[in-house]
Amino acid sequence: MGRIHTVCLTLLTLAAAGAQERPVFKSDVRLVRLLATVKDPSGNLVGSLDKSLFQIFDNGVEQQISVFERHTEQPLSVSILIDNSGSTAKDLKYEIDSVQRFLKALFRDGNPEDHAAIYTFNWQVVLVKNFTRNLDSLERSLKSVKGEAGTALYDAMYLASGDIAERAGARHVLIIVTDGGDTTSSKNYHQALEAAQRADAVVYPILVMPITNDVGRNIGGENALTTIAAGTGGRVFAPTLGAKLDAAFQDILTDLRTQYLIGYYPKNVPLSKNRFHQLRLIVNRPGLRVLTRSGYYGDSSP
Repeated sequence: MGRIHTVCLTLLTLAAAGAQERPVFKSDVRLVRLLATVKDPSGNLVGSLDKSLFQIFDNGVEQQISVFERHTEQPLSVSILIDNSGSTAKDLKYEIDSVQRFLKALFRDGNPEDHAAIYTFNWQVVLVKNFTRNLDSLERSLKSVKGEAGTALYDAMYLASGDIAERAGARHVLIIVTDGGDTTSSKNYHQALEAAQRADAVVYPILVMPITNDVGRNIGGENALTTIAAGTGGRVFAPTLGAKLDAAFQDILTDLRTQYLIGYYPKNVPLSKNRFHQLRLIVNRPGLRVLTRSGYYGDSSP
């Protein structure tokens, strides 16, 4: 859960007969937060549900919901990661145009504390513009972006997740505009996913693919991004350039404006050797589907 200091109490109870050990449980004063998007069978957003319809389980144990907000207005910290590798060069101008329109919409209608940052990645990762609300400054920084060889996608995710984790009191969002491949990262898929989960970041990959048929496409990279999105509560878009790319950005913004913020203080959670806690969020209304992160990193058993 990022760099949050916690105070934990571990209870180990001995049975009266036979002095057998019972399961180790954890009681933690840290608030675990989930951002959740709910959709009906037609894919429409559902943003008016009551707290009583939700149940949350941490490592299989139901938890009491302590924080519940519909259409949460908690400010956004949005990092936009733009693939400027050689394979994307011919489409880069159209992608940047769509990013600029997204930023205008983000700042026009949202929380006055919303901020955005811009990263690019080819053979290296560059923080082009740190978190700001200055739209002119963000747009100027985008003008310098040019395509070069290499694709350090996982490095970009890892570094951006570390930066956004420091943004206290905000929802963390990574939007990745890429063709799906990774060729030069020193970090791997698992390290990138763990970094995003530790940062409580929702990841939205936008796959702008120069090759539309399966032959020659990086299917493995696309599948990896789909799994990362699902594990963090986001979703993948695969638009063509132009209006459909703009629509993908608009759909992301609509998701963010219709999110539920749900939080709980872990209690009686059985610890395992794995520090990753599995989360399950249920909505007790038939036909509804919940998008939220699959878990978080906490304590493990000795």
